[in-house]
Order: sequence, then C-alpha cells, then structure tokens
Amino acid sequence: MQLLKLSHNCLNYDFIGTSTDESSDDLCTVQIPTSWRSAFLDSSTLQLFFDLYHSIPPSLSPLVLSCLVQIASVRRSLFNNAERAKFLSHLVDGVKRILENPQSLSDPNNYHEFCRLLARLKSNYQLGELVKVENYPEVIRLIANFTVTSLQHWEFAPNSVHYLLSLWQRLAASVPYVKATEPHLLETYTPEVTKAYITSRLESVCIILRDGLEDPLDDAGLVQQQLDQLSTIGRCEYEKTCALLVQLFDQSAQTYQELLQSTNSSTIDITVQEGRLTWLVYIIGAVIGGRVSFASTDEQDAMDGELVCRVLQLMNLTDSRLAQAGNERLELAMLSFFEQFRKIYIGDQVQKSSKLYRRLSEVLGLNDETMVLSVFIGKIITNLKYWGQCEPITSKTLQLLNDLSIGYPLPKLVKLSAVQFMLNNHTSEHFSFLGVNNQSNLSDMRCRTTFYTALGRLLMVDLGEDEDQFEQFMLPLTAAFEAVAQMFSTNTFNEQEAKRTLVGLVRDLRGIAFAFNAKTSFMMLFDWIYPAYMPILQRAIELWYHVPACTTPVLKLMAELVHNRSQRLQFDVSSPNGILLFRETSKMITTYGNRILTIGEVPKDQVYSVKLKGVSVCFSMLKAVLSGNYVNFGVFRLYGDDALDNALQTFIKLLLSIPHSDLLDYPKLSQSFYSLLEVLTQDHMNFIASLEPHVVMYILSSISEGLTALDTMVCTGCCSSLDHIVTYLFKQVTTMLSTVLNIIIFEDCRNQWSMSRPLLGLILLNEKYFADLRNSIVNSQPPEKQQAMHLCFENLMEGIERNLLTKNRDRFTQNLSVFRREVNDSMKNSSYGVNSNDMMS
Repeated sequence: MQLLKLSHNCLNYDFIGTSTDESSDDLCTVQIPTSWRSAFLDSSTLQLFFDLYHSIPPSLSPLVLSCLVQIASVRRSLFNNAERAKFLSHLVDGVKRILENPQSLSDPNNYHEFCRLLARLKSNYQLGELVKVENYPEVIRLIANFTVTSLQHWEFAPNSVHYLLSLWQRLAASVPYVKATEPHLLETYTPEVTKAYITSRLESVCIILRDGLEDPLDDAGLVQQQLDQLSTIGRCEYEKTCALLVQLFDQSAQTYQELLQSTNSSTIDITVQEGRLTWLVYIIGAVIGGRVSFASTDEQDAMDGELVCRVLQLMNLTDSRLAQAGNERLELAMLSFFEQFRKIYIGDQVQKSSKLYRRLSEVLGLNDETMVLSVFIGKIITNLKYWGQCEPITSKTLQLLNDLSIGYPLPKLVKLSAVQFMLNNHTSEHFSFLGVNNQSNLSDMRCRTTFYTALGRLLMVDLGEDEDQFEQFMLPLTAAFEAVAQMFSTNTFNEQEAKRTLVGLVRDLRGIAFAFNAKTSFMMLFDWIYPAYMPILQRAIELWYHVPACTTPVLKLMAELVHNRSQRLQFDVSSPNGILLFRETSKMITTYGNRILTIGEVPKDQVYSVKLKGVSVCFSMLKAVLSGNYVNFGVFRLYGDDALDNALQTFIKLLLSIPHSDLLDYPKLSQSFYSLLEVLTQDHMNFIASLEPHVVMYILSSISEGLTALDTMVCTGCCSSLDHIVTYLFKQVTTMLSTVLNIIIFEDCRNQWSMSRPLLGLILLNEKYFADLRNSIVNSQPPEKQQAMHLCFENLMEGIERNLLTKNRDRFTQNLSVFRREVNDSMKNSSYGVNSNDMMS
C-alpha cells in the first residue's frame, strides 16, 4: 500500500507548476521529466501495474488503476511516434485483459478508476492512433459492451458514467477528422451506446417510482452534463438515433394520451408516462443542440423537424391541461428543449429554407420563423400564468425570454401581439409571480429583474424619444412607488407588505436600468426616478439597514444607476445631473455605512449576508461613480461640496471594520474592494496619502495579501494598485520589493507582466536594499554558480534608466522575462537549494 501511494504521488506531482484544477478530469497531461523516459519506454513498467491489478486484493487494486490513469496520461512529447504507438499498444492490451476478466470491476472503486482510465485513452490519444492498434476492433467491441452494460445498470456508480460518456463523446466528435484507413467501427457501436442510454433512462422511471428511489431528474447538474455528452454521441449515425427517438416518443405519447382520455387510469401510470416523456424531451433537445458538432445535412434537418413537431404537439396537450394539473419536471424539460432549439434554429445565420421549417409548416402550420417565435412567446406567457409560484420554472422561463430579447429576433418579437400584450400588461393580474402578497420569501423575487431586463430591451426597439410611451409603460411601477410612499407617510403600516412592494419594485427597476443602455432612454428613467422617488429609497435604507434581503436589492439598483454603461451618463457641460446623482449615491453609502457599523456583533455564519454583502455593493457603487467620468470631482471640491469626502470616509470606516481574512474569503467582496482600490490609487492618491498611518498600512497589507490570491482578477488588480502607489511614491519612500521579487523568482508567477510594472518602481525607490538583496541571493548559491547569478542581475538592469516612462518600463519587462528564465535554469540543479523565506527576511 505504501509503495503504491508513493508511486501514485510521484505520478501526480505537478512537475512544471501548472497547478491544474484537481477537480477537473478533462484534459490532464502528466508532465513526466525527460530523465524518467527510459522507465516508460520499458514495457515491463506498464505491465507491472497491470499484473499487480490482477494479483492483489480489491482493497488495493483501485490505487493501481489510479496509477495507470496517470501513466496513460503521460505527455506525448516523451515519445517519438513509433515509441508512442508501442506504448499505446501495451496500454490497450492491458485494458483488453481487464475487460476480458471483469470480476474485480464489481468493486465500485475499481469500476470508477477503470472508467477514468478508459476516458484517458481518448483524451490523450487520437482516434487515428487508436485504430492502428492491433487489437482495436476487439477492444472497441469490449468497451462498447462494457458501456452498454454500465448504462443499463444506471443505479450503480452513477458518477462513473460521466467518464464513459466522455470517452464516447470524444470518439464521436473525432469521426469527421480521422484520416487513417483502418476502420473505426463507431458507426456500429455508437448507436448501441446511444440506445442503451435512452432506453435505460426510460426504464428507470417505473423502478424509481415503485421503489421510492431518488430521481436522477432532480439532479439538474448531472442531467445537463450527461445530455451535453449525449448530444455529440447521438448525432453520430443520427438516422438511427432519430428513428429510435421517434419510435419511443410515439409509443409513450400515445399511451399518455390514452391514459388521459380514460376515466379509470391510475395516477401512477400517468406519472410513469410523464417521466418517460420528460427524459425523451430532454434527450431530443440535447441531440438538436448537438447539431453544432457535425456538418448537418438537409436530411438531418428534416429529422430534427420530425422530433420538434412531436415535442410541440406534446406541449399543446400538456398546456391544455395546466388548469387542472401539470408536471414540473416535464415543463423543465420543455424549457431545456426550447433553449436548444433557439440556439440552433433561431437566428440570422439559419437558412429559412431549412427542411426543419418545411416540416413544421407541413405538420403544424408554422410557416416561418415569426410564427415559431410566437410559439416561444406563447409558451412563456402560459408558464408565467400557470407556474408563477414555481421558482425553477419561472426562473428558466424568464431566462428563455431574456435570451430571446438579445440581438437578432428583437425586431420580429416586438411585432408579435403577445409581446405587445406583455409590454402593456406587466402586472400581477396577468403575471402572478409579480404579486407581493403570496411570496414565500423576499429572495424569490430575483427573477423579476430578468423579466424587466427583457421587457426593457423589447421596449427600447421602438421607444426612441417617446416619453408618453415610456410613462405608459412605467404606470405599474409608478403606482408601486406611490403605494410605498403612502405607507412611509404614516406612523403605522404593514411592514411586511411595504418590504415586499419595495423589494419587488427595485428589482424591476434594476432590470429596466440594465436594459436602458442608451443615453436617451436612460435619461427618461433618471428623470422619472429623480428627485421624486429617491427619498423613498433612502428611507428604506434607514429603516431596514439590518435586513439584507431589503437593502441589497436597493443598493444594487443604485449601483446600476451610477454605472456608465455604454457611455449613457455623458451629461451636457451645463447639466447638474452628474453631481445630483453622485450626491444621492454618497448619501446612500454614508447612511448605510454608518448604520451598519452600529449593528453590533454579527454571528460568524451570518456576517456575509448581514453585513459584507451590502458593503460589497457599496464598494461597487463607489467604484462605478469614480471610474464613470461624469462628475468633475475637482470642481466638486472647489465649491465646498463634501459628498465625495463623506463617501470616502464611510468607505474607510467600513474597510477598517473588515478583517483581512474576510477580504479574501468572500469572492464578491474581494473583487469589489480590489477593483475600487485600483480606481482610488489611480485617480485619488492624494486622498490615500492623507489617511492615517494605520489606514495606509491596512491598505498596503491588503494589497500584499491580495498579491498571493488564487483569483487572478484580484492578484492583477493588486499589481495595478501597487503600480499606482509606487509611481506616486517614486518621489517619496517605502517598498514592497522583497514580496514581488520573491514571487517572481521562487513562486509560480502567472502574471509576470503585471508583476514587472511595479517592480521597476520598487527597485528605483530603494536601490541600496535591492543591491543588498541581490548580494544575498548571489551569495546563497554554490560557489560555481555565483558568477552566473551575478550576471543574471547585471542583465536585468542592462539599459534601464532611472525613470518610469513607458519605454523604460517595457525594456525592464523584457529583461525580467529573460532574468526569470536564466535564474530558474541556474538554480535547477543547485545542491544547496535556497530557503526563500530566510533569504528574503
């Protein structure tokens, strides 16, 4: 066991510091050192592991297979072509032997690792190489049989199926590119795999209901992953896939219809057929989506048409019953189907003479794309009417509407009467999910933003400068604001109703504000909300600062309003709107910040939702204003306006209340803080320089910690902030030279360019310390390497002048690239090694 663990750790070692995501198993190549080459050219090494697998107990054999998974993933460049072919041949022979003696695969761990090994056969070798292996025809037959058996036993090790489907997905995707003359035989075996997957899922429905097992359909992530893989597999030999789906669908649909028409049908029988149809609708959507993987023919488009017609006919049947009953899983499958159909057959690149459209016209009377779009919108409205209380269906329905509202179909959509109905009747009377009295909790209203983003885009198509049309559209929101204002004007009001009304309203407005990315339309919205309704938002922050479900939507609306998206906030020179908008922003940040600071101790498990989430949005809001370039802050201060100072002082108070660890522990907070800091250090260094020493130290410490963050955005933002500070301090003092140089020389530096920018300033700021540091590094090397290391440092500063002009920086960046490579080469074989922590201390 210890020897196997040692072998496994050696094979898993990150030899070149790529730090691949260990949770991903897709394209993993083991970068074996060239000095190990002889061990892998010796076929007995590979044979040893296969022999071990067959010899030792099942408690140890999974570790042998784990080693084989890594051995199968050895980098291609370790071998020449002949050697690689020989290595692959031995590997395939070993796999064949396991498949011929599968007894040990009954152990789930062995089975799982073997599935991983099969997946690596294709991820690391080309189909053209596999077919040339002597035993390929027999091995592909055995693998196909193994896959079919595995799929039929769907309840056994479901997580391992991913690797088998991954293998067949890659094999199927490679078919058009195989140049080898040897037959790949996939036209024989791929349909068997497709059939096994489809029939096994259908057969599972009855067993799950009978035995009360967990339904795989409830694991949306797993289902989507498998469907993505099947989409490619199913398009290989598509005629057979389509014929199978048509046959199975017709059987289930006919049985389902007969059960519905019968007066003595059992609920369980109906549920079984609905489960089968759910799987079939998901699979049909997937194989239609798989059209992008292959060059499609007219005949295949006609086959798609056959499948689409059947799903739409089923939809008409199920929609007609929604007043009495509906099946949530089947509706979610329908939405998945619509999304795939939209991606493939709705768009300006689609041939409208496609045989799919011809088939839709013949069977359903849908003669063109506009009529098909009307079916989409009809389904969306139906779902929002009948499924308004079902969050998964409402959310996915609105996402479909949102996807349709982006780009090409917009002009056609706006002409549809159903779309005009939505634009003129977006109230809870027609769309129950907009109601505020029947929501289970405030977070359920998130989908409203998606709805109003789509409506906003649709409204913009013909809005132009028509203020009357805008006012008409905003009537329901105006009424909601007036209702909240009325509540706030009394001493006693229904707080829960006020919260629901306000949260729903600000989510709606955020969607509209996001969609209105043109100056004309955005100014209509701004004039509508300011000054009339801004005090209501401020009042809500004052009242409910401790309720993140209320404050976060309000703050996010404000952050959207100050976002200069598509330059929509470019006000005229004489316009005070920029100043007015920022005053309101500053007031909100200050009000919220001062309130949240008095909230007292927050339980650790609630600290983010209660405090840090709102703080994160405040940081984003301030960054949006400071980087938006629509307020002249110099003039602002000149006339004694203290709004900017209030906002910045609140920012500092909030910042100091956050432990350093929290800044990096919560991704949204860290991204909003470090992006704000980047803007502050770029344009407001005078403010940073005026802060108390302990505040400056907090900021510098946060940058220092951020430099080592795994999030590249955070790390790069820290580099930029540090560059701005160093540039400012070039005429002053202080340094972070050792941290940056340490990262560049001794660590996996993924953003060398960004690191190089502040490093030059750091060196020029403290040349004596840099000289001491250089001597320390040189002296730490073995005597025979000291001269080479000294030369590396000499070359680093070759041609570098004492300035921070762009040309000089670029020269230094080039030198640094050569320096890092030469230092690494020099230190590679050092018998002394270097303790970077001691050296840098």
